[in-house]
Order: sequence, then structure tokens, then C-alpha cells
Amino acid sequence: MFPALKNNISRVEEQLNVLSIDEVLADLSKQFPGQVTFSTSFSFEDQVITHKILSNQLPISIFTLDTGRLFAETYSVWSATNERYHSTIKAFYPDNSLLETFVAEKGPNSFYESVENRKACCYIRKVDPLKRALRNNAIWITGLRAEHSTDRHNMPQVEWDESNGLIKYHPILHWTTEEVKEFINQNNIPYNPLHDKGFVSIGCAPCTRAIKPGEDFRAGRWWWEDNTKKECGLHVHHQASS
Repeated sequence: MFPALKNNISRVEEQLNVLSIDEVLADLSKQFPGQVTFSTSFSFEDQVITHKILSNQLPISIFTLDTGRLFAETYSVWSATNERYHSTIKAFYPDNSLLETFVAEKGPNSFYESVENRKACCYIRKVDPLKRALRNNAIWITGLRAEHSTDRHNMPQVEWDESNGLIKYHPILHWTTEEVKEFINQNNIPYNPLHDKGFVSIGCAPCTRAIKPGEDFRAGRWWWEDNTKKECGLHVHHQASS
């Protein structure tokens, strides 16, 4: 399946030049019925894409990764989103046996102690559940934006995810923060109030803080680590070509 699926990347890339985001999403759902999914963390960006999917009633599944350590505000916007769109966003949770063993051996806050511990925690709480969520899908839609990381400035909008064996599509990769906020306001979309308090990238509560004026977008994530190590393993970028 993988070689045949990878051959569709160039076709999707061509569509980006002539179709709107809404049209691309609709076309993908027709090309790959029941195999297109969107991952949301209920961020500004993800709420934009959720609105496009649900307001257009597109047959694209939406899921979130509930790590067990999310902010209360994240759960609130999750509920508000389901109420607004009459939806049921599916949650994937960490494997309880892996998590219980990890916490018993390392402790509940061991991610502060080393990069290795933090990455192990991220794997159990996010990467492993993600693999289950993506299983049997052909297209993974994300809310990634280039502004959020220097590593994403040259990232293609459509790429092959070797780790999960599917195509990734980043619809609003090149949107500015102002464009995202304007869309949210114009469409009265529920959003996480932490964004109004200086939180840019919102993940687990123990690992996320508001950024200070002039700080990099990623400064609020795992702020105790070196900037070159600030990835959790969810998004591993590969070249789109075979």
C-alpha cells in the first residue's frame, strides 16, 4: 500500500495551487473515504481546521490525544467545541500498563530530571497513542504552522510520514498568527483562553508556560531544556519524494 500511497503526494501538491483549503479537504475525503483523519490539541490552529471540517460536514475523523495532564482550559474548549458543532471528538489515551510502570520507576515528574525521561514520557503519553489513532488511515491532517518553529520554515505542505506510513497535510502551514486569530474571531470559534495569557503552544500543563515578550514561539514548551531538543516525537519530518 505504501508505494501506491506515496504516489499521490504530487497530485495533492498540484491541488494546493488551484483549490481552496476547504476544497482540498473535501477532495481528500472523497479520494480516501474513511481514511482521512485530523489530530487536534484544541489550539488556535487546530480550531480553525476543526471548523472547516465540521461546518462543512466533511467525512473526516477528528481525534485528540488525552495525555492525562492537560490544562483544565483545554478540556473546557474540547467540551465547547463538541457543543458548538454537535460533534464527538474521539480521545486516545496512554497505555495504562506502560504509564503505570514508568511512573512507578521514574516518578510522576521525572521529565524535569532529564531529556531521556521527558522523551520517554512523551512517547507513552503521546507518540504511542498517536500510532494507534493513525492506524488504517491514509491522510493525516495537522495544524502545524511554520511560525512555530525554525525547523518548519522550509517544510512542505504535503509530506510523507515514514514512521506512520501515510501522507501528512498541513493546510495552514503558511498562515500568520494574525490570520489565524482573524479567522477565529470572524467565525466565533471556541478557543483556549490560555492563548490570551501568553500561551502559544499549549501541551501538557507541567511542560507548558506562557512566553515572555520577545521570546521564541517554542520557549514556552519544556523551557528547562536546550532549544535544539524541543520536540516530542509526534512530528518527524521526511522528504516528500520517494
